[in-house]
Amino acid sequence: QVQLVESGGGLVQAGGSLRLSCAASGRTNNISIMGWFRQAPGKDRESVAAIMQSTGRTNYADSVKGRFTISTDNAKNTVTLQMNSLKPEDTAVYYCAASRYTNMVTMSYLYDYWGQGTQVTVSS
Repeated sequence: QVQLVESGGGLVQAGGSLRLSCAASGRTNNISIMGWFRQAPGKDRESVAAIMQSTGRTNYADSVKGRFTISTDNAKNTVTLQMNSLKPEDTAVYYCAASRYTNMVTMSYLYDYWGQGTQVTVSS
């Protein structure tokens, strides 16, 4: 089993920045992809960003390209999402997730482990 714990959410004004972190523990050696998803009220959960542990290859949703950056520290089993130029539409619960797939995937059902979520609220 793998446990994921997020931190770093909060309230910020539009144009501001937040940094989310996720610490993984347990049997992390079978994890290939770490990702961030978000879910706003009344909307489906969507992929925000993902990174492959072995190659560093990243994938971003079009809505966050150029504003968000995902990074990983394999030695510390952490993944970070730096969010800049935040917009009110970025408001959501953000979830850290981990997948055992060896190819880049962004569909939520292909992720095996999930954190509890952290609220990000961007005021206008």
